Amino acid sequence: MQEGVLAKLDGAEPSPETAYFVLLSVFHEDMHNEAFACAGQLLGHGLPGAGGEALSSNGGVLEGDVAIPGGEMMLGAMLWDGFVFDNEKWAHPATVNPCRMARAPVTFRDFAAFCDVDGYRRREFWSESGWRWRERAGASMPAYWSRNGTAWEWQWFGRPAALPLDAPVMFVNWFEADAYCRWAGRRLPTEAEWEMAAATQPNPTDGRVEGRRRYPWGEAVPGPERANLYGSTGRLAAVAAFAGGDSAWGCRQMMGNVWEWTGSDFLPYPGFVVDPYRDYSAPWYGSHKVLRGGCFMTAPRLMRNTLRNFYTPDRRDVFAGFRTCALD
Repeated sequence: MQEGVLAKLDGAEPSPETAYFVLLSVFHEDMHNEAFACAGQLLGHGLPGAGGEALSSNGGVLEGDVAIPGGEMMLGAMLWDGFVFDNEKWAHPATVNPCRMARAPVTFRDFAAFCDVDGYRRREFWSESGWRWRERAGASMPAYWSRNGTAWEWQWFGRPAALPLDAPVMFVNWFEADAYCRWAGRRLPTEAEWEMAAATQPNPTDGRVEGRRRYPWGEAVPGPERANLYGSTGRLAAVAAFAGGDSAWGCRQMMGNVWEWTGSDFLPYPGFVVDPYRDYSAPWYGSHKVLRGGCFMTAPRLMRNTLRNFYTPDRRDVFAGFRTCALD
């Protein structure tokens, strides 16, 4: 089959329909390769090339918030962005309120503090649906975690290890992220806030939001100096690493390392029209939450600031973490 596709593409400009299906197959295979890696963690198999340690660098932590002034932006993909999935179509005006967003994702160290105060058993930190999930799942800590005396450990692709404390917490679901935020007096960013922080920049004269970037750092394609995507490290990195990938507002690792849960439901953009692959997005609207930014196992060619991932809020088997925003 591959030979037939290559022969069809050889020497002639493909039709828009042919180009769509070829690119769809390539990018969808990238997604499945990432899903296979998630399955390896779930089943305790080794991750090829990752070695025994989860953390690739001891780059430390990155504390504090950045101020995003808010305003009007175009949310979603533009017509000239090349291949995009139907749920990214098309860019439309969105009003975003000013917010203060964390410079870096929540770390394992941060989340362990929530666990240390018995956060999983304290009802006041959980939404109604989150508490129902926690009771049904019998969850008392994140997936793959365990106690060794007073210290936390976890399983990293079949190997017991100390938590990589400076890395972004991973394998937590939306309910767990939301509960942490309630405990910390924070909240998850909306996907519009996330995209504004990743894709826009301040006007040098008055600081207002302007412009659009394909990646948080600009237009240059992702490389190992900017983002912890597939091929960069083969494992997690500390949240202070990859300073070359900062957004114009100073947020780090908005691309790579871990997918980031947002507070937004996965819904169609105005004027949504289903693509030929009809079941890619439409069946999941309203039942899933949006994640942004990719992870250490995401193919770089798949990435852009407008890419929307989506999972049900109970899923904690994917390479997902989160960053937070201030409540005010």
